[in-house]
Amino acid sequence: MNDNYSFQFGKKVYDLSSRTHVMGVLNVTPDSFSDGGKYTSLDDAVNHALKMADEGVDFIDVGGESTRPGADAITAEEEMKRVIPIIELLAAKLQIPISIDTYRAEVADKALTSGAVMVNDISGFNSDKDMLKVIAKHKASAIAMHMKGTPKNMQDNPVYEDVVKEVVAYLEDAIWRANVENVTQLILDPGIGFGKNAEHNLALIKNINELRRLDCPVMVGVSRKSMIGKLVGGEVGDRLEGTVALNTIAILNGVQIIRVHDVKSGIRTARIVDEYRKVK
Repeated sequence: MNDNYSFQFGKKVYDLSSRTHVMGVLNVTPDSFSDGGKYTSLDDAVNHALKMADEGVDFIDVGGESTRPGADAITAEEEMKRVIPIIELLAAKLQIPISIDTYRAEVADKALTSGAVMVNDISGFNSDKDMLKVIAKHKASAIAMHMKGTPKNMQDNPVYEDVVKEVVAYLEDAIWRANVENVTQLILDPGIGFGKNAEHNLALIKNINELRRLDCPVMVGVSRKSMIGKLVGGEVGDRLEGTVALNTIAILNGVQIIRVHDVKSGIRTARIVDEYRKVK
């Protein structure tokens, strides 16, 4: 199992194996499950990104289309209208690596030209046959996530014979296809909440080491997910403790990156768990 993950993201070099890194979510959408409508104006989006930067975030992930359960797709033109102006502004203001959360090659191409250095593809490169070619052309990094179905139908009735084995096989295929296209800086995401019930999600978090055997860094996004509400109650704005608990478990089980809405609490969680793990 490889534990040497020194990756270059634009001008930044991160040793992802040295500590837990934190990716901050910036949804410039009117309808995301947690923060839809909060950052649709350019000023609000920039201010939120600058706040995350001040708090010490390692990556900023910009998303222009909601992928909440039941969400309808939008056009590539509308997605670019939402994300490109903010990526251009942030790339000029910050040294923090910017990720574009998209499954469309056309959007990824424009975002990478505008200053993003990473593509976060919820479809694991399955939605758009040109995605990996675009990533390779820009010599960008990529996150391959597992999703069963589409955001519109993924939570209707997800069924697996063995969720861990099936997710590992899906991501192993994504790695193979990325290698063929010479995309070498690849991060894996088991896709918590994307076509999975609470039991599936917990099984994946418990068995993160099965993903780490694929010799890529692993990221999880549990922040404010509906599984927390199902397990302990609470609406979207009342899931901080559940988010912290799940991130703590994920870090202890070996993830390198956590993707969060609440950057300050995410960073504090990561630092405390990292210090705990150093103790012999």
